[in-house]
Amino acid sequence: MDQRKTANIEPRAPKPPWLKIRLSATPGLEKTRELMRRSGLVTVCEEAACPNLPECWSKRHATVMILGSICTRACAFCNVATGRPDPVDPGEPERLARAVAEMDLAHVVVTSVDRDDLADGGASHFVACLEALRRSSPETSIEILTPDFRQKEGALERVLSGRPDVFNHNLETVPGLYKRIRPGAEYAHSLALLARAKQILPSTFTKSGIMVGLGETEREVLAVMDDLRAADVDFITIGQYLRPTQNHAPVARYVEPEGFDEYAEVARAKGFLQVAASPLTRSSHHAGEDFARLKAARARLS
Repeated sequence: MDQRKTANIEPRAPKPPWLKIRLSATPGLEKTRELMRRSGLVTVCEEAACPNLPECWSKRHATVMILGSICTRACAFCNVATGRPDPVDPGEPERLARAVAEMDLAHVVVTSVDRDDLADGGASHFVACLEALRRSSPETSIEILTPDFRQKEGALERVLSGRPDVFNHNLETVPGLYKRIRPGAEYAHSLALLARAKQILPSTFTKSGIMVGLGETEREVLAVMDDLRAADVDFITIGQYLRPTQNHAPVARYVEPEGFDEYAEVARAKGFLQVAASPLTRSSHHAGEDFARLKAARARLS
């Protein structure tokens, strides 16, 4: 059972027109759905109620969520269920590898729930997935979106031993909102995790993202950008927070598309190699295309 609690349950504000998405079934979407079901894989696309699912699945892109569908934390923004996780499935890495090979992906994103119940936070399972993917699809670039591995000594080093092409860990929001929005996590720890990842594996691109519309100020968003650049993070994503249910944190405001354009312009000026900022931007949306641009940008700088 999802143990998330909120102090106030407020009605959902109507979405502005730029956030309204027309849902339609396509052959590509149905093929992706069938493959995920047949492979016994969980996707963050479904579990997090991502608004980009129809577009991505129609293109046979999906972000696989390993280590089960039950999270050990209860963040106020997240639609993933909270409770007692299932045991780790040792067959999952090979099923993931077969599915990616069948989809013939150029780029794959692998994420997970928080597994505070595991001694290494699930780092070894990430590595098993990386190794299986390298064997089955050696030309596929791999992006991992990890938990914070808080109080899991050696977990970051372990997961980076799998040499992902992109290491992503989302800050999610500004530090002043952590207690309300991301309980169980620490802003300073997440920032240090990103900085340490770049130190351990300089050749790997680092990436992080935040949501806006949770009550943060523009000054706080700009300060997060500065913190990420100080941690040598290469890629930032900024998207609109959308309230999954009335039991989640309410939307404080809807940022207009022009506001995201301004954030993107500032982020580029601050030195990020790649910036994605729009109302519907999510960590994995267009991740393959963004990775290709990152590689090209780094080549220009070298």
